[in-house]
Amino acid sequence: MSSSTEQQRSRGAPRVRRILAVGDVRSAVEALERLVQDLPEGDPDTIAVVGDLTAPWSKPEAYRAIFKAFGAANRPAFWIPGPNDAPLADFLREASNMEVVYPLLRGVHGTVALAPGSVLFAGMGGEIADDPDVIRNEEAVVRYAGWEAEYRLKVVREFDEHQKVLLFSTPPAHNGIHQAGSETVAELINTYAPRVAIVAGEEPSEVRLGTTLVVCPGRFDRGHYAIVDYHDLSVEAATLTEPTAV
Repeated sequence: MSSSTEQQRSRGAPRVRRILAVGDVRSAVEALERLVQDLPEGDPDTIAVVGDLTAPWSKPEAYRAIFKAFGAANRPAFWIPGPNDAPLADFLREASNMEVVYPLLRGVHGTVALAPGSVLFAGMGGEIADDPDVIRNEEAVVRYAGWEAEYRLKVVREFDEHQKVLLFSTPPAHNGIHQAGSETVAELINTYAPRVAIVAGEEPSEVRLGTTLVVCPGRFDRGHYAIVDYHDLSVEAATLTEPTAV
């Protein structure tokens, strides 16, 4: 879809103010439905989804249930797949079908989309490896060499006038994120300087990488999620009060 069409779609719509950040749903469908149903009217106004949506080798029904839950929130939702959302072709086929039913649901895996107020969302899902010779895979696991992530996200350069939110299922290399991360992801964040970057990871965290607020909401299948204030650049870490086990 062209940028002009995206702008027409977002014209007159409320601007991005507060983002519900969800990572690694991993088939916790009932908990997700409960979270979405309990959201206050219009707050948060946008959803960002990173990491594994389902368990490895899930059936199409599991994908549909996840997308339906996000679509039912009736607010713009942007997602990327996790390393275990394979085979990716099956996953993307279900996502494409569900985005027809729920037009506010937009995949940004290796591409871009505009949110209300012309805020650009872009991202790269799966595992991003710094080794340039790593074997690319979309069948048993979703994995890319860093150079491919850089190549596919070069489209972001065409939107210099837009504020940006970047989504990654691989966290950046950073001392403040207590898990292994990718130097490539860190470089992409430094290069495009999004206002906010949302990344998948085991535990909730927030750090600054240059001018960017990097937020890891933690694993939703363990009850973690976050609300990111896009303007104040503040984060409310939250945990579901009921179990999320599937």
